[in-house]
Amino acid sequence: MLLISETEEWRKTHPGAVIGLLELSEVNNTAKSSRLDSRKREIEAYLRASYQGFTRNDFLSLPVISAYKRYYKQYKKTYHVQLQIESIVLKGKNLPNVSPLVDSNFIAELETFVLTAGHDAAKLQEPILIDVSHEGEQMTQMNGAIKVIRGGDMIMRDVEGVCCSVIYGQDNRSPISRDTSHVLYVSYAPADVLPELVDAQLRKIEEYVRLFSPGTVLEQRRLVTSG
Repeated sequence: MLLISETEEWRKTHPGAVIGLLELSEVNNTAKSSRLDSRKREIEAYLRASYQGFTRNDFLSLPVISAYKRYYKQYKKTYHVQLQIESIVLKGKNLPNVSPLVDSNFIAELETFVLTAGHDAAKLQEPILIDVSHEGEQMTQMNGAIKVIRGGDMIMRDVEGVCCSVIYGQDNRSPISRDTSHVLYVSYAPADVLPELVDAQLRKIEEYVRLFSPGTVLEQRRLVTSG
């Protein structure tokens, strides 16, 4: 089980925030799953029926998306999960096919709207910290670009540096790949997102992973709150 802790700076900078941690091992991420695919189609149909006639402003008024909007607005960014649900409901697009582990997260995100990153746990180096970014820090994004990040953002870092940023996404060292068998999902929720919803996100991901990999082992599932 990975050792993950939070810094006092994170607690002070983001009062009311919640981090969800879900670590799973002995996962088979290579098999195609008709059960997972069926769940995708069910969620797409549910979203289109539930939000039929919604406009962008209607989505922005939903409590969870509204909380993320306030967070992202500080950085003049748009919450990407909001854009994903708009693409499914308003544009008729389907959930992507990346890999079972990645897809399980995408499905759950669109049900709860809770931002979650997925990492290959074998590529993370302890100690792992839930922390705050500092002005001038850099991270290498998934596309290989080196990004100078702004201060104050919720991040996760390990010995090698920043692994994930709410605003700038994940690094290129630890993303889930086809060969990933040990995974860490990290949910980032700003103030006004209920801890119960973050817990529901983690449980949904685990449920979907077990659709294609029933022998998966739960290493940890817990919430970290800033008080």
